[in-house]
Amino acid sequence: MAVATELELPQFDHTDPELRGDRFRAAMAGVQAHDGWLAANPYGFTVLDREAGEFFLRTKDAVFPGLTIAELFQISDGPLHEEIVKNIININGADHGRLRRLVNPALSPRAVERYRPAMRRFLEQLFDEVPPDGRIDFVAAFAKPYPSLVIAEVMGAPLSDAPRLHHWSNWIQRQFDAGSLMTERELIEEAVAEFYAYEDELIAARRPDPGDDLISSLIEAEDAGDRLSHDELRNLILNILVGGVDTSQSQLAHAIRLLADHPDQWDALRDDPHGLALAAVEEALRYEPITPFTARITTAEVEYRGVTFAPGSIVLVSAWHANRDGIEPDDFDIVADRPRARALTFGAGIHYCVGANLARAEMQEAVAFLAERVRRVSLDGDPEFGTPSGIYGLEALPVRLELSGV
Repeated sequence: MAVATELELPQFDHTDPELRGDRFRAAMAGVQAHDGWLAANPYGFTVLDREAGEFFLRTKDAVFPGLTIAELFQISDGPLHEEIVKNIININGADHGRLRRLVNPALSPRAVERYRPAMRRFLEQLFDEVPPDGRIDFVAAFAKPYPSLVIAEVMGAPLSDAPRLHHWSNWIQRQFDAGSLMTERELIEEAVAEFYAYEDELIAARRPDPGDDLISSLIEAEDAGDRLSHDELRNLILNILVGGVDTSQSQLAHAIRLLADHPDQWDALRDDPHGLALAAVEEALRYEPITPFTARITTAEVEYRGVTFAPGSIVLVSAWHANRDGIEPDDFDIVADRPRARALTFGAGIHYCVGANLARAEMQEAVAFLAERVRRVSLDGDPEFGTPSGIYGLEALPVRLELSGV
């Protein structure tokens, strides 16, 4: 049995700030791996095929390293510490199963259907602001405000608070970036504290007067006589905020960028907007995952494919590679007959993204809406890519929308 630390593994530094756009894609495509599945990174190891990715995401002997990060950065008290300790991604075993049973019904495919009319309404409002020449920064005009409006609707918050929700989500999300924790921790703490105070007011208002919103659903959630405590409720809401804004913003922007790069795909989508919208979303999730790397840390000795990983080993699952496993040719193609295996962009196992159904519906509505109204979408300048460390998003996406009927 080989020991992982003793193997001569090819190196791949996913933290390189220059890995953006075409350079990122070329670097990922060029990664060489030990026996085709394992490479080294600055923190530990990276697994590069789907089977290995599924194994490390599902094994009970590896967990998300949020608590380890808190320990390394000496986050031992305050609102950020509370958020990390009570974040569902850092809770395992029976406690995690209990929370998932209570929250899953509120975010099931059937449950999120009730938000689709509001999604379309928000898209109409944003579309009305498109100038006659159709030249916009898609991130600023659609991808950024749209998920914030949706999450406000989902939470039962005033729509005027959507920019504040985006601000809090953006900052709280930075707890997963080591660089931000080193240089911007005070601002992350401030965002957590402000959002806790904000949602506490919403929760207090919903208890005597429930509505058709997520907070009311979670207050009323019950499983075998068990209900969420106040701390569990407020942290689940925070998790949904953080997971439902930046991620949807980034994945929708990449979807439109890819469709702009492939006009034949846009034509196919326009011919059948509602029939192909979900397929377009799934292909964007597969082809350009906004979570290209998901971390796990082993809690016990793990043996896999003849390699032993010691306790405390950090393993990154490359969704970028896993999503391409068995796909030939690896083209962006919304009408291709893909294998039925689900992309690892939302994770796998017990920590599969709790808001995945909401995100899919949100992106599906946006893609279908635009395909019905836009004859052609084309790049109007170079996209500004973020880094793949954390959420891999776009800072700007200049496009020109050729409006139907214009």
